[in-house]
Amino acid sequence: MSEAAVSAVLARRHMHQLEPATGSILIIDDEAAIRESLETLLAIEGYNVEAARTAEEGLAMLAASPRDLVLLDFALPDRNGLEVLEEVRERDPGLPVIMITAYGTVENAVKAIQAGATNFIQKPWDNEKLLADVRASISHLRMEEENRQLKRALKQRYSFEHIVGKSEPMLKVFDLVSQVAPSRSTVLIQGDSGTGKELIAKAIHAHSPRKDGPFVPVNTGSMPTELLESTLFGHVKGAFTSAIASKKGLFEIANKGTLFLDEIGTMGLDTQAKILRVLQDRKFMHLGGVSEVQVDVRIIAATNVDLKALVKEGKFREDLYYRLNVISVNLPPLRNRMEDVPLLVNHFLGRFSEENGLPPRHFTADAMRPLLNYGWPGNVRELENVIERAVVLSSGAYIGVDLLPDSILGEATLPTLAQESPNASLFDIMEECERRVIMSMLEKCGWNQTDAAERFRIPLSTLNQKIKRLSIEVRKRNREN
Repeated sequence: MSEAAVSAVLARRHMHQLEPATGSILIIDDEAAIRESLETLLAIEGYNVEAARTAEEGLAMLAASPRDLVLLDFALPDRNGLEVLEEVRERDPGLPVIMITAYGTVENAVKAIQAGATNFIQKPWDNEKLLADVRASISHLRMEEENRQLKRALKQRYSFEHIVGKSEPMLKVFDLVSQVAPSRSTVLIQGDSGTGKELIAKAIHAHSPRKDGPFVPVNTGSMPTELLESTLFGHVKGAFTSAIASKKGLFEIANKGTLFLDEIGTMGLDTQAKILRVLQDRKFMHLGGVSEVQVDVRIIAATNVDLKALVKEGKFREDLYYRLNVISVNLPPLRNRMEDVPLLVNHFLGRFSEENGLPPRHFTADAMRPLLNYGWPGNVRELENVIERAVVLSSGAYIGVDLLPDSILGEATLPTLAQESPNASLFDIMEECERRVIMSMLEKCGWNQTDAAERFRIPLSTLNQKIKRLSIEVRKRNREN
């Protein structure tokens, strides 16, 4: 690394008052000049750096002590870099590996990514870009480890299976559920579709004295009134035309347990009156019956609509609303707890990998970015579907942007760019991809660069530098946004 380059790196650190980076990096490259240059560059940043000249030497050093990142040459004297990458992946699937080569073709890039490389950098490299990739890779590694630790801590603290979150809104929900569960009180769970209302209801039941009794869910919005009442209260033979035999209702089936009434806001007023009576007296009659049935059932209701508004409109009984709303649990939409997305992603990756009999899957850093920038109108259920699709379609340990739906990306993916310019270098393809992503975000933010920088989670100065480097023509800001 030249004296001028060293001076430039030091000047950048002084100008931006950057804190020293931390992490252990192993360089595996047979060229002495490359090793020396990388060691100098990374050491200035504050990393602990060691280097190996051959594949076998590098693998031995990895076996001797753990690392946070490997910079791996594509062409080594004793073994092919892809073979080394595969062995590293077998030993430590989560260890970030950045491939570095002078042979920067799209074909090599695709092979490296498919084999599990975190990224791919072409010689000669841009120092700023290389350092940014190194920081992002190590940051992602630590975030995954933090997520695993937090997940273990939350599981120990709450033991709420399948409910994942470390954000402040979800921690409040967990605390409330842990307080509510042991009581007999009726609970109203409110939240958008896909936020996990039934999971919360199951958690309340599982941590209540009724846990050994039945948990019976019913979607009240999916049935016409007559069928719903027959389902809930049962009927006697001859109660209506198709009642050829007597049948127990869900209130009886849920006796000594919990009945979960989902989409309670869609229920008709007559059925609401009957539900109110069960809540008040713990008694009801079968359809067509003449004798009362006594039950001991805890009711948990859920809705994705504003019940207060329905009360004002005369579509929901006010007395039933207050009976149901003894304790209210409000689930935040996923867009209001985006810090939970990495936890949820890891949870679903593990679950669907196991369900499909596959080795553990991981998202590349590039594939995680769209997941963190998307608004998730379908909430956790939409995220779950996206992860399941990606796992099922994946062919290797690492999942890239090519397996994300267009609705998530909103952009052309790397393979599409490569098809548009089949003779382009990897650097050109990645630069064009970055340009499109930045322009799309600026469009979404009405060309408000401060908002765009916040969405990207980068300093405004960094975004401005990228805009200048990529020759993006900044349009007049849309004041309405």
